[in-house]
Amino acid sequence: MSIITSPGRGPSRRHFIRLSASGALSVAALPALGRSQPATSGEMSLPFAETEALPRGGKDLEMPKVLMPIGDATEMMDTLYPFFRLPEDGFEVVVAGPEARLYNGVAHEVPPNANVPWDITEERPSYHIRATAAFRDVRPEDYAGLFLSGGRAPEYIRYDRDLMRITRHFLETNKPIAVVCHGIEILAAAGGLQGGRRATTVPKCELDITQNGGVYVREPCVADGNIVSAATWHDYGTDFFKIFIRKMREG
Repeated sequence: MSIITSPGRGPSRRHFIRLSASGALSVAALPALGRSQPATSGEMSLPFAETEALPRGGKDLEMPKVLMPIGDATEMMDTLYPFFRLPEDGFEVVVAGPEARLYNGVAHEVPPNANVPWDITEERPSYHIRATAAFRDVRPEDYAGLFLSGGRAPEYIRYDRDLMRITRHFLETNKPIAVVCHGIEILAAAGGLQGGRRATTVPKCELDITQNGGVYVREPCVADGNIVSAATWHDYGTDFFKIFIRKMREG
């Protein structure tokens, strides 16, 4: 089948949604700009963002970069909204993981009509997303900001020494850090809440703040120095992104 592309601003690779015969959706990256990747049998590939540097005065304009660490079971509402939102304001989002590969995303939601009520969120499979860099290869000096999304991924990637090295760089250099939901576990593991730093998160992660030297604030959005936190993706409509973007521009 033919592939239709549309130009736009965003990460440095073209991304597309893949719909397989089984109905599974995934987000992936094409290997290079201006080059399409054929769909395999039984799949439809629907590119939605062809992304390249915008010209200025005959030269390419390099977009400042935001690092987004992920792993398997990253929460996709947490992750995909900033992935597409930040490029609208001129920031390239680079997704990194323990390895540079495709990762499994999940959706976390308290089922509204469950026969047996849930006290916490149910986890269901969601889109896939590709990390284009491995943590060990990341030079944090190259990035303007760090975005820590949630899901179950932070539970295990916080043990990665290179991710801790990366996170501490942003803390030590006072670069902007945005964190949502379970992403607070990464910040806590790196010592980023010590000394009474104020932050919010989903209520079931309150102890990740208070037992690691921070102060839990039960608000949708909290800013404390270079750190801005949102409780869950439901709070993305607050000043969360405005504050993060402003801090990166001021930096």
